[in-house]
Amino acid sequence: MNLKYIIKEGFAGIKRAKVAATTSIFSLFIAILLLGILSRFSYNIYMQAMTIKDLIEVEVYLFDVDDQTQQDIARSLNNESMVDAVTFISKDSASAVMKREFGPGVEELVELNFLPASFRLKISADAEVDQVQNLVSRIRNLRGVDEVEYNEGLLKVMETNLNMFTLIGGGLGLLILLAALILVYNTIRLTIYAKRELIRAMKLVGATNSFIRSPFIVEGILQGILAGVLAVSAVFFIFEMVIPFYLPEMGILQWPFGRWYFLIGAMFLLSVIMGWWGSRLAARKFIEETYISG
Repeated sequence: MNLKYIIKEGFAGIKRAKVAATTSIFSLFIAILLLGILSRFSYNIYMQAMTIKDLIEVEVYLFDVDDQTQQDIARSLNNESMVDAVTFISKDSASAVMKREFGPGVEELVELNFLPASFRLKISADAEVDQVQNLVSRIRNLRGVDEVEYNEGLLKVMETNLNMFTLIGGGLGLLILLAALILVYNTIRLTIYAKRELIRAMKLVGATNSFIRSPFIVEGILQGILAGVLAVSAVFFIFEMVIPFYLPEMGILQWPFGRWYFLIGAMFLLSVIMGWWGSRLAARKFIEETYISG
């Protein structure tokens, strides 16, 4: 297989159908750009939700129990996989906290030492509402536990909103990718149609299907590369120059996993894959089905 010929024909295909190729590249550029912007905002929303969720704690209030029972409860709590940290607050510590938070005027209440000892649990941020509810039910059944409290309402609202946002964002992303794939597919189809007589002639002289398809696949990959370069350049420009200048309060947006090149690399790779996939589907369908039979 002549690699030089395949690459040359791939570039030539873009030149022959300039309008269609330009439309395809621009559409793929817009799709990858929107996905990049959506990904960065989605990542920050997710991380913010996890930060808030990490602040939600479970308070386990105890009856007036002996030290051995306290140790048994502590052991059971530490054995729970969803519990990241367990902090014991004695009755004296609870009274001191009350005095510090409410200030002068509560001395008489503090002297009564009526506040119960408790355990404060830090729950894993990736724990779901149902899992936390099951955990709370198990803790309530422990001997010596009086009451268990946590902000169940906030946790439910956060999980519902996060799931809805994930569903909407994922659906929107798939729709954008599908539109870009269809445009690349149609561009390659138009190129194949314009070369239909040449393809028939090549088939008559014994050219293989893979040899005929290769230039069109190269053309799709080139479209993906061009669109990817434009998209990653635009995303970097938007987040590193435009937003910090015009919307400095949004300058705190994090890059996914703390580094810009993860998102940039994923965008470029996705663009190339979309170009390759769309051109491969079009070339296989319209060369093998139409022109072989014709």
